[in-house]
Amino acid sequence: MCGVPFHSAHTYVERLIEKGYKVAICEQVENPAEAKGVVRREVVRVITPGTVMEENMLVDQENNFLVVLSGNGQDMALAAADLSTGECHVTQWSGSFDRWLDEVSSYQPREVVLDETLASQSALRQAITLRLKAVITPFTPDPAEESGILEALPRQFERFDEICDTPLLRRVATVLLGYLTATQKRSLGHLTRLRRYDARQYMVLDESARRNLELTVTLGEGKRKGSLLWLLDKTATAMGSRLIKKWLDKPLLELGEIQARQDVVQAFLDDWILFDEVTDLLKQVYDLERLAARISFGSANARDLVSLKRSLSVIPDLRRLLIEAGCPRLRKSGESLDECADIRELVERAIVDDPPVSVKEGGMIREGYSDRLDELRNIQKDGKSWITSLEKKEREETGIKSLKIGYNRVFGYYIEVTKSNLHLVPEGRYIRKQTLANAERYVTPELKEREERILHAAEKSVEMEYELFTNVRAKVAKEVLRLQELAGKVAELDVLRAFAQVARHYGYVRPVVTRGDRLYIKDGRHPVVEAVSPDGHFVANDVELDANSRRILLVTGPNMAGKSTFMRQVALIAVMAQIGSYVPAAEAEVGIIDRIFTRIGAADDLIGGRSTFMVEMTETCRALKEATPRSLILLDEVGRGTSTYDGMALAQAIVEHIHDRVGAKTLFSTHYHELTRLEGQLKDLVNVHARCVERDGKVVFLYRIVPGGADRSYGIHVAELAGLPQEVIDRARNLLADLEGADRESREDGPRTTPENGQLSLFDDFVSETAATVQPASAVPVLSQEEREALRALRDFDLMNKTPMDCMLLIHELKKKLN
Repeated sequence: MCGVPFHSAHTYVERLIEKGYKVAICEQVENPAEAKGVVRREVVRVITPGTVMEENMLVDQENNFLVVLSGNGQDMALAAADLSTGECHVTQWSGSFDRWLDEVSSYQPREVVLDETLASQSALRQAITLRLKAVITPFTPDPAEESGILEALPRQFERFDEICDTPLLRRVATVLLGYLTATQKRSLGHLTRLRRYDARQYMVLDESARRNLELTVTLGEGKRKGSLLWLLDKTATAMGSRLIKKWLDKPLLELGEIQARQDVVQAFLDDWILFDEVTDLLKQVYDLERLAARISFGSANARDLVSLKRSLSVIPDLRRLLIEAGCPRLRKSGESLDECADIRELVERAIVDDPPVSVKEGGMIREGYSDRLDELRNIQKDGKSWITSLEKKEREETGIKSLKIGYNRVFGYYIEVTKSNLHLVPEGRYIRKQTLANAERYVTPELKEREERILHAAEKSVEMEYELFTNVRAKVAKEVLRLQELAGKVAELDVLRAFAQVARHYGYVRPVVTRGDRLYIKDGRHPVVEAVSPDGHFVANDVELDANSRRILLVTGPNMAGKSTFMRQVALIAVMAQIGSYVPAAEAEVGIIDRIFTRIGAADDLIGGRSTFMVEMTETCRALKEATPRSLILLDEVGRGTSTYDGMALAQAIVEHIHDRVGAKTLFSTHYHELTRLEGQLKDLVNVHARCVERDGKVVFLYRIVPGGADRSYGIHVAELAGLPQEVIDRARNLLADLEGADRESREDGPRTTPENGQLSLFDDFVSETAATVQPASAVPVLSQEEREALRALRDFDLMNKTPMDCMLLIHELKKKLN
């Protein structure tokens, strides 16, 4: 971009980055005063969506991850780095395409870098673009530079050889460092902590589960407000806010760490004086992670150093409070806090309390830090005093009271006399410099000599201040690892303090987390629904799942009765328990769950070419193939996207497969009331239903889950509540009565004859029974053979998997037949 002022360039850069572009920053790299010919310029940095460091382009509560993938499609390695905080993670695994795509999505990256072996895979590129909405960058290090990158890796990352002990991990780390070096072209000193993890150490939450459970954003609008993260995030620091999101994405499987987190939450709940004091201190802590990153990156200004100093000044008091606390985990945390007193004292000695934003205009360094700088400042101060004295002297000697000494960057210092007083100027006293409309400006040899001394001192002092500031920043940058470790401990403390705050406000309890197989919740509530209820009222429900006789709950009942809310709250309580939070219940026991699968809601994937029913079947398939006995499966209305008997057959087969083969704890919600008979056939299945009552023709939802199966869906009642026209409701009631009557007659008369494909839907019931019983003058006339065939053709036509041309051809054929 040409003609963009540098001070407003960030606005344009931000717009381009948001649109997925990369922006190259080009600057002069030599002093114009010393250059011969055209001043040399170079690209000093390339800003990409995944390498943003600018504060105005980052969200405090969110990480900005760049993800690098390398592998062959089966054996994969992943590296995720947040340049703005210095985090860097690597992992390696073998698994399905969807499995490692889920791992990528857990970081919600803005940019994904693909190694050469993956960049050519169109299916992968399409999935990343559509599902993750991330920018894709193919990148392979130059072979001539690759050996140098490999040699640099052990110097860049601590314990690199120990952490990256496989060829695939070394490769993905090489691509990561090569890409960051090629784009940033400066120090990456804050990117030193490389953490390797095993995805199997955490509860697996695929993209579908995170979306359907609304862990970090809402399902409808994609907003933070209304999600579980929104409810739990009562943190006082930006670091804590980012950490709580990471915990939600990766709940723990390690019992000891879960219980240790619970102990800290309990300590805050037991001592609210400690809670209040810690809260007040944390509110004074700035974003240490990003401050440290900017300092190491070389983009921090003096105000950033002052923010760092103020944050560090809080740590001694915070350390004292934690050491004096009764909780062993808090005491240990306090003892391990590094106060970084040397860093704080350095900044205190060097930087003024209220420095300017710019680092190249002076005014940053505190008086007394540098003797030479103080000397230059005194020259400027004395020079200005001399100028004031000279002005007073000239007024007295010339008798011109309006005479003044001014300054501008073009002419320097000058003596100005208005034209009405020119006759008072002694001849030969001044040297004429400039003529204005109403005044003349003069100089004297003495004034020019003093001007040179003053301006030289000012110029030198600004240069020296910048040099001193960069030296201070470099010294702090050497301690960036200490600052990052401190930031991590403060963030963890902040998250656990937030858990205590939420638990106290909403009356949550400490769950008993075990290595067993029982999931028991007494008076459980949906945390977000309860929080947004105007009066805070929520009908609590119990749930019990175990390996003995309650492995599957078959949940029936009408729409709007709370079945989906009930299912979601069970999963959310399990997630909350395994991140160390207290849970919304009167009592809870959670046997550690390794994975949660969800099939909730109706949504198609038009861009991906999948109908609603195909999405439903795909998600269900994944649960059946990948779930273990320690998993939790939520299936809501499976089979509703196809004909009645197709859907019912699929639903029953799925339930039987989970019961006989998978063994996972399952909540299965359905409107197929016929499935309730499975309670007598499958030993680990129990019927429950959402209770409601009918009063004066109106349905009243009680939102209570009770034992037994439901026998009605109350669909027409719900439609009436939605505001459908009364004539539609009345007509639906009449048709329902006809259909139910026909169904009773068919049962009394014995088995019905079914079509050749063995299926009989309510649509067939309607055509055969209603047409035979309703008078021709009614809304449903007697149908001819051609009309029956046309209706059956429409019924059997797979609309969601046909092209528009197929639909047009079908309509054309039916029209010819009916004419």
